[in-house]
Amino acid sequence: MGILPVLERASWNTSFGGPGNGSGPLSGPWYSTHKTHIWGVLLAAASNFLISVSLNIQKCSHLRLACQMEPKPYYTSKLWWCGIALLGLGEVGNFLAYGFAPIALVTPLGCVSVIGSAFISVLFLKKTMRAADILGGTLSITGTFLLVTFAPHVPQDLTARQVQNYLVSWPFLVYLVLEIIIFCILLYLYKRKAMKNIMILLMMVALLASLTVIAVKAVASMITLSAKGKMQLTYPIFYIMIVLMATSCAFQVKFLNQAMHLYEATAVVPINFVLFTTISIISGVIFYQEFQSAALLSVFMFLFGCLLSFLGVFVIARNKREEHLQIPFIDCGLIPGKKMTGKIQPDSHSSCYGTLNNEDNSMKSQS
Repeated sequence: MGILPVLERASWNTSFGGPGNGSGPLSGPWYSTHKTHIWGVLLAAASNFLISVSLNIQKCSHLRLACQMEPKPYYTSKLWWCGIALLGLGEVGNFLAYGFAPIALVTPLGCVSVIGSAFISVLFLKKTMRAADILGGTLSITGTFLLVTFAPHVPQDLTARQVQNYLVSWPFLVYLVLEIIIFCILLYLYKRKAMKNIMILLMMVALLASLTVIAVKAVASMITLSAKGKMQLTYPIFYIMIVLMATSCAFQVKFLNQAMHLYEATAVVPINFVLFTTISIISGVIFYQEFQSAALLSVFMFLFGCLLSFLGVFVIARNKREEHLQIPFIDCGLIPGKKMTGKIQPDSHSSCYGTLNNEDNSMKSQS
């Protein structure tokens, strides 16, 4: 009843936001200052985890269809559509996260999708948990903690006028000119010189993605402000950013699909994550000036957290091979209407498993 309980009560109020004047990590003023960023982090992490679940559900549906006696197109599977719905929900969540948190904070959280996919595949696809998965997951989680802790804390209520000012600022104009020049050089090497190197393809994807995240953050922020009662949707810059977002995203998907077609996903995923995250952070720093008032130690720890996340993703993807569907060969002599005795392998990449070539092509392959 004496002095000690009073001191303990004062210490509790100071540390955890009680009636005192404290400023501890869980205090009222701290939470009110970082509340927007906390919601952005939680939304981005949950969305990326949802995306990893959706991808594993889609893969599971493909495997089930392949094992059926009479395979059907994947788009007739309810399980596949469930995965697509979760994927769309995750992408919407990622879009909204840019309205609450900086690009430098939301973009690196894409590693949650890689970590989640590695562990969820053990449940959905009955894969074996590797030591590399545990080590990579530990590194990525540690890096995520550091980058969330030391990420820049800048106001996220971006008005249309602020976006206009950022768009015509000289640092961004210089950055945009350099990006266009580099992209044109890479496109020339890809189209004219027929150079299909994975770095060329994924660099073009990353350069387009940097414009996508700038536009996504601007659109999401203006929608968020409009929902709070400060209408921003009447400004032309809002629709300009929507066009930029849709255009850059469409071409980004085109080049990414080309990379996935030519190279293994185990090589594309980590390289794309590193390039996408790095260039997106640079674009956020230049366009939105996210590290303008950050301390040098915070910048160093943030970069160290990104490095750990990159390393964790590479460890998870290292030595992991693509698993092809185990479909037995089909004896054409057992198919009604077929007189041949040769065997062919069904195309597991088509929309309907077990489809056969026409008779002319089959005869050519036999000869």
